[in-house]
Amino acid sequence: MSVYMLFVCFASSGVNLATSRIVSEQMAYGKEDGMKLAVKKCINYSLFMGVTSAILLFLFSPFISTYWLHSKVSAMPLRIIAFSLPFLSISSSINGYFSAIRNVKKTAIAQVFEQIIRIYFVTFFINYFLPSGIEYACISLVLGGTISEICSFLLILFSYNRDIRKKKCVMNRGDNYTKQILRITLPIAFTSYVRSGLSTLKQILIPIRLEKSGISCEKALSQYGMINGMAMPLIMFPCAFISSFSMLLIPEFSYLNAKKSYDKINFAINKILKFCFIFSFLIMGVFWCFSEELSNSIYSEANVSIFIKVLSPLIVLMYIDNVVDGILKGLDKQVAVMGINILDLFTSITFIYFLLPIQGIKGYIVVLFISEILNGLVSLFLLIKETNLKIDFANWLIKPCFAIFVLNLIFRNYSPSSILELVVQILIFCICYFASIVLFRGLVKSDLKF
Repeated sequence: MSVYMLFVCFASSGVNLATSRIVSEQMAYGKEDGMKLAVKKCINYSLFMGVTSAILLFLFSPFISTYWLHSKVSAMPLRIIAFSLPFLSISSSINGYFSAIRNVKKTAIAQVFEQIIRIYFVTFFINYFLPSGIEYACISLVLGGTISEICSFLLILFSYNRDIRKKKCVMNRGDNYTKQILRITLPIAFTSYVRSGLSTLKQILIPIRLEKSGISCEKALSQYGMINGMAMPLIMFPCAFISSFSMLLIPEFSYLNAKKSYDKINFAINKILKFCFIFSFLIMGVFWCFSEELSNSIYSEANVSIFIKVLSPLIVLMYIDNVVDGILKGLDKQVAVMGINILDLFTSITFIYFLLPIQGIKGYIVVLFISEILNGLVSLFLLIKETNLKIDFANWLIKPCFAIFVLNLIFRNYSPSSILELVVQILIFCICYFASIVLFRGLVKSDLKF
């Protein structure tokens, strides 16, 4: 998957952001007649990059399998997954269009449809192929993923064709959007390639350096998988809401930035960050307080709970960073965002190389904290610099943190005996949290007015 994500980066090359930004700006300038040509140019760019990436991955799969993955998996899964890249790239461009016109319902339906198809085919293929060995299990996963990408592409393309026909757009050949597309995509593409290359190196390096600490390859992969494959997906699951929200911020802030509505930009940022801090502290509190119960209920594995608890304080930084990145991209600071990510990766790789052989898995947890703190704080400082944002420490940080501390003292003595009881306790925890925030006047009636 780390190799696949590198080629996904090549295939998309910032085209989602380019489509979203250009269409949003055209709408802000009142030039809706140029949208159709702009999106067509973006789709053509996506097709070229997607096909090129697929060919490269297909041709170099044996080399990657041998020298990057140490022959632990054959070239076949990489060659299968290469076929999904053109479809993924074009879908990315069309999704940018729907984000720009504020019609994300189409994108959401396509994503849900994709996941349903993926689950069905992955389950079907694994049941059929798994007795043949782990190699065929990997093939089952990537084959199901490729089929789901193609199905999602067909649905989103159908939605796009229906939507664009309704618009009375004039194809003005005099407008050349190629320069605009390249102005946005080329800096993003370059920094994305560097970032993805470093990210792939990081993912490959972690198990290798863990082995140097004296543990076996199997144990290194097991511990790494427990964090990245079990604990992290769980604590990042509520971030699905934040991620969707942050993608919607890009066209909104592009629109306001194009109209130079700086007062509205600052007003929106303050509202958004306040709610995001309150939400992220709540999620952090739930995972901190109920880590053992969630681990046993979801994974039937008590060992994961310690990682969930230890990593839960990072939730606030990770969630806020997601939103801040979306705002900065909308304000035309996407290159700076990529630069921060590259700095983060360079720092992480350095610590991984030197710290993991000494500290083992504890060293990897330290690296995660260093990475998220660096990335989150630098992004926030950049936003403060660009917008003169004033952080309300009392209402954004101190009151939510105090509420979580008190609730943790109350709820930690109650151990639910069933999943239903756990769900009820979490709901009560959430209600008490919001009641505490309102009681402390961290949220007031005026906050609900936009």
